[in-house]
Amino acid sequence: MPDRIGQPTNFFAEQSATACLVLLMLVAAPGRSWPQAAPPPSLGVQSPVQPPAPQQIEPPPPQAPPPENPGLINEIGKLWEKSKSMLPPLKSPGETIDDLNARAKDAGESLSNMARPSSMVKGRAACLVAANGAPDCKAGADKLCQSKGFKEGTSLDTDAAEKCSPKVFIPGRKREPGDCRTENFVTRALCQ
Repeated sequence: MPDRIGQPTNFFAEQSATACLVLLMLVAAPGRSWPQAAPPPSLGVQSPVQPPAPQQIEPPPPQAPPPENPGLINEIGKLWEKSKSMLPPLKSPGETIDDLNARAKDAGESLSNMARPSSMVKGRAACLVAANGAPDCKAGADKLCQSKGFKEGTSLDTDAAEKCSPKVFIPGRKREPGDCRTENFVTRALCQ
């Protein structure tokens, strides 16, 4: 029984010794010490008081940047910094309003150019025959609009007529290729 009672005492003694040793190591650690007090005044003859010599204070050496921490938070920070350089800078409210005003002005000018006064005219102007044999009614629409005082036009309606030589009307004569040709006309145009 005495052995059991002695065990906690030995355990406590060992722990106390360890704690004292750690405390002694911390107090005596190099670079970490308490400042020493001024030496006691000497007894007897005293030297004249001299002002303390000015001490030059050196600026602390520049600190090196902290070591990079390869953790998740550090990586998210790097991503955030990169994304700021990729995005365009934000505009001030005044710049934004000026930009919107400029865009609105451009849009208004383009709409005014589209909405020039235009009129629909009626008449009859021949369509020219293009190189491939098809009718070119753009020139006919321009001619019809210019006759009414406009600059240019777009054809809205066309008409086609067959024009034949008088030989076709001779009784008993057989119709030959080239006796008739088709002529196209612009009858309505939108002019500007």
